[in-house]
Amino acid sequence: MTARPADRLMERLAAHFGERVTLSESFGEVTADAPAELWPDLLRFARDELGCVFFDWLTGVDEPPEGFAVVAHVYDPADRAHLLARTRVPRADPRLPTVTGIFRGADWHERETYEMFGVIFEGHPNLVPLLLPDGFEGHPLRKEFVLASRVAKGWPGAKEPGESDHGSPSRRKTLPPGVPPDWSRDG
Repeated sequence: MTARPADRLMERLAAHFGERVTLSESFGEVTADAPAELWPDLLRFARDELGCVFFDWLTGVDEPPEGFAVVAHVYDPADRAHLLARTRVPRADPRLPTVTGIFRGADWHERETYEMFGVIFEGHPNLVPLLLPDGFEGHPLRKEFVLASRVAKGWPGAKEPGESDHGSPSRRKTLPPGVPPDWSRDG
């Protein structure tokens, strides 16, 4: 019986990285968790040795209080094998080597992750803001980032219970998700 693509990926990753990388498989997609210092080696190995030549995406995930996960998805079109590469960086100093020299497509993804989460990709050729306006302060996809505009201006068309023409009783107004309790529209 022929081994599944996921099984082949896991065997080759385990043979090359051993205990340094944690492997799992779910629904035919292999996940490889590597320490930050192995991040470029993992993606280079995936491209050069596993045939994962298609770079799909890279992003960050805020995981307070520890730090951030950086996740990349690559694909082997010949074997139809998916690899999800993950690593973690600490919140106090979120730095990771760039992989733009391995996958050129990582350029914009790393810039977006830098801008939205504050993860610094060392060696990136042009790590400058990509999406936010000039002068924007903060990293809006961090969980501690307050979406002040939700407090300053209500969501268009949103009605609290009791704000209709039916005369039903009103209840206490609640703040939008992600807004600290000490913020208010009136303050």
